[in-house]
This record gives sequence, structure tokens and C-alpha cells, in this order.
Amino acid sequence: MSLSFYSLNTDMTKIFTFKHRVAQQSDVGAIMELMNLSIDINMRAFLSSEQIEANKESMGVDQTLIDDGTYFVVETFKSGQTIMVGCGGWGKRRTLYGGNHTAGRDDNFANPEIEAARIRAMYTHPDWTRQGIGSLLLDLGEGAARKAGFKTIELGSTLPGEPLYLAKGYKEVRREERLAENGHTNTIIKMSKSLE
Repeated sequence: MSLSFYSLNTDMTKIFTFKHRVAQQSDVGAIMELMNLSIDINMRAFLSSEQIEANKESMGVDQTLIDDGTYFVVETFKSGQTIMVGCGGWGKRRTLYGGNHTAGRDDNFANPEIEAARIRAMYTHPDWTRQGIGSLLLDLGEGAARKAGFKTIELGSTLPGEPLYLAKGYKEVRREERLAENGHTNTIIKMSKSLE
């Protein structure tokens, strides 16, 4: 398994090297832990605690991404140990967003000639935000989708994710408001970008 490295100067005194690799089944527990931290902490600046709970209905681990080998983890080495600082990937199936538990999934494979690939399940550990991890994951997903023959790529963004995707060239297609079980609204923004 090959690793790629991406270095960033995080606080003008330390340089951390980030490596990425394809996620394995053995990573699922750590991925779930990172996702939960990211959802609970990173979304606070944008959403109330009730809205965060509503968003969880459309977030989480999607086993098909791991099975397809299209999901990445980003790691760094700190204080003598390797730690997972981000995860995310791309999908070649029609499902736009969601975890294993999310209703309304379409797990059929998309046709690269006429359908879009998907950016999926992007999360950064709260201690490692604003270090370029989200951009790295987007670049990895877009590059792999392009290599697989896809001409466009889409994603389902939450409100907290929207600024990054806009900055990376994604355009809004539509907004969907879903009423969650707790009675609060979950906003999903469908966005698209050309890979050509």
C-alpha cells in the first residue's frame, strides 16, 4: 500500500506531515470516533445542538465506500504516535450522502459517461481544522473520480461544509430541507463541479 505525504506549517513553528491511505475495515471504529467528534464540535459555530442532532440522520459511516476502496484516512505523527486527523472520499455509486442508516439510498453504480461521481463523508478532527485536510481530501477524491472516467462530481453539503466547497469551485444546484425525527430541520445543499 503506497502512502503520499502532504506537509503544512500549522503554527509557524512546527511542520506536520500528513499522509493518506485508503481506509480499511479495521479503521471503522476510529473513523466513527472522528466523525462523532467532528459533528459534535465543528458544527457548533453554525448549528444549534438540536440541529446537529437532526444532521446526524444524514451523516455517518458508509460501508460501500470502504468496500469500494474509495474512502481515505489522513494521518499524522505526533507525540510518538500516529493519529487520524481526517477522513473522506468519493463514491462511484448514486447515493449522494449519508451513512449506512440513512433512508433513501441508491447504491447502484453511476455511469461515468452520463452521471456524476460523489464527494462523500468528509470529516476533520476538531484539533486539526484549518490545516488543509479538507482540501487534501477533496483533491484526492476529485483526482480518483477523474481517473475513473467521471466528468462531473457532486456532493451533499451541510451548512458548515458549504464555505469550503464554494472556495473549491463547487456550485449550488439546490437546497433540500428535511424534517428530522427530533422536529428540527436538516439542510442538505446539493453542489456540483466539472472535472474536465
